[in-house]
Amino acid sequence: MTAPVCTSASAAAAPARQTLPHPRLAPASASLYPSFASYVRARHPALLRTARSLTANPSDAEDLLQTALAKTYVAWERIEDHRALDGYVRRALLNTRTSQWRRRRVDEFACDELPEPEPRPGADDPAERQALRDAMWRAIMRLPARQRAMVVLRYYEDLSEAQTAEQLGVSVGTVKSAVSRALGKLREDPELSLSR
Repeated sequence: MTAPVCTSASAAAAPARQTLPHPRLAPASASLYPSFASYVRARHPALLRTARSLTANPSDAEDLLQTALAKTYVAWERIEDHRALDGYVRRALLNTRTSQWRRRRVDEFACDELPEPEPRPGADDPAERQALRDAMWRAIMRLPARQRAMVVLRYYEDLSEAQTAEQLGVSVGTVKSAVSRALGKLREDPELSLSR
């Protein structure tokens, strides 16, 4: 999250810190906007708690707050209602965190071969697929006529239970029980169990 920043030791010397109301506040802010400096002194602990709720790392939370305060400082003259400053800073915290989250890098690794799932036996063989379809139709043809009609309407014509009941002039409960018995017979069919 945090980007390393290089500064010289002389640039960050103690004289700059002596004029600041808060150690991490830029020197110009104290002289240009005393109200900003007093706001930061008063609200820093509460705003830091908000920043810590947005990120797990305390150092990242401090950096997040500093970025939001810098954005607030730049817009200080444009903010008309200073009673709504907490809301402005919180929105800056949230927007900054969202931008950081969107910019995060996703590691992608190139590989020589794409990982492919292991093929099932006979899954790609058209002859095997046709043999399975034929076995399924033979098993369906061995069902009683009423069960066969319900299975075909439900699973081959893709009708709902209510539509199937309406087509055959029976109740939905009859369709449910008959289809359940038919599926049980298909599961026990010896020709289908060999092809599994």
